[in-house]
Amino acid sequence: MKRDAIDLSTLKVFPLFRKYFIPTLLGMLSMSAVTAIDGIFVGHGVGSDGIAAINICIPLLMLFTGIGLMVGAGCSVVASVQLSRGKFQVARINVTQALLFVTIVALIPSLLMMAFPEKTALMLGSSEALLPLVKDYLSWFVPSWVFQIWISVSLFIIRLDGAPRLAMLCSLITAVINVALDWLFIFPFGWGVMGAAFATSISIVTGGVVAIVYLLFFARRLRLCALKWSAKSIRLFARNIGYQCRIGASALLGEATLAVLMFAGNQVFMQYLGDDGIGAFGIACYYIPFVFMVGNAIAQSAQPIISFNFGLGDSSRVKETECIALLTAVVCGAIVTAVFTFWPSTLVGLFLDLDDAAAQIAVGGLPLFAVGFTFFIINLTAVGYFQSIERVIPATVFALMRGCVFLVPCFIILPQLSGTPGIWYAMPLSEILTTVSIILFFLYNRYNPVHRNNQTGTANPHADTQM
Repeated sequence: MKRDAIDLSTLKVFPLFRKYFIPTLLGMLSMSAVTAIDGIFVGHGVGSDGIAAINICIPLLMLFTGIGLMVGAGCSVVASVQLSRGKFQVARINVTQALLFVTIVALIPSLLMMAFPEKTALMLGSSEALLPLVKDYLSWFVPSWVFQIWISVSLFIIRLDGAPRLAMLCSLITAVINVALDWLFIFPFGWGVMGAAFATSISIVTGGVVAIVYLLFFARRLRLCALKWSAKSIRLFARNIGYQCRIGASALLGEATLAVLMFAGNQVFMQYLGDDGIGAFGIACYYIPFVFMVGNAIAQSAQPIISFNFGLGDSSRVKETECIALLTAVVCGAIVTAVFTFWPSTLVGLFLDLDDAAAQIAVGGLPLFAVGFTFFIINLTAVGYFQSIERVIPATVFALMRGCVFLVPCFIILPQLSGTPGIWYAMPLSEILTTVSIILFFLYNRYNPVHRNNQTGTANPHADTQM
């Protein structure tokens, strides 16, 4: 067995975190760039209606990606703990089960959506005017979603296998191919929204194939393996997947937060500002995944270090890693907030002509929206910490707070109190309230000896079972 390229138990924590964070951040931003590049080319090649049509479809993609993040985070935590105990075959079984499960989960609904694109478009809230564009985008984009969910899970496994640069390369390959094909299909070929969807599908399929080939043939310790198919093995498979999903549930809720944000925002902007409002909000929604990926990159970079040392019982390295992660979250949040506050015209101008009505709404709204970005990133980092030490309940509760408990009421109440600015402030207020809740939870545990003594997670009772 080859030795892992990165020793998670002895290297100094800050250099170790940096080794994960830089390639992970670049890879995550590349993943977000795939969708944003679509929007840039569609905005200039089709117009604000094209952006609105794609924005209507994106919540579904967020849901699929969230399922991938849930299973990927869960299997990564379980595999990290097993690797720390020297149980390499058990770790391989867990990651193989994870990829098989997400393939089944993605394939069935994808086939149904391809069979009924119009019903799917109407269910997502498309207006009659946008329906043809939404159908075009769905019909050519949905076939790649199995590969998208492969990428979401595989990148966790590849990083844990000691190859964070390869994980970054998978994302960069996807982004570069998408840029080239978007330009080709939208402008020279004139395929519009359909061309954007086709370009994205080709790029995602390429990235997914690269990731799977690595895990099949080149992985150091987490190479995919054959599974048994007896009745007992199937039952144990279901147990392992259930445990992985429980650990990673907060990652799904994190992605679902974006889906809820986009879906609820689409409805509220349509109610107050019509199609131009959705177009403006669509520009913000092209940028919010970048902010999400910054927080996600911090959480995922800390996760292997935290989970591995949690498995070893080294609490000092766990705490040090989380402190570094939170400091990184504050710095990154401040930088992102400054960019959106001081240069909204530049950001909007990438997508639409600034004379466009939707563009003018977006320029005024982005600085208001950016108020919540620092809190957004801090919350993702904190939830990732609880997930990494197998504390499922607080991770899930805080993910639900920011995704539903606070967000939906903010979208309903704030516009009634302050009109259009209230729509933009809904997400920031939701994130601020969640951050306050997390701080109160940390303080309660710090000054409560009973709770402080119960901070350990519970190891998966089924993960050691050979199948």
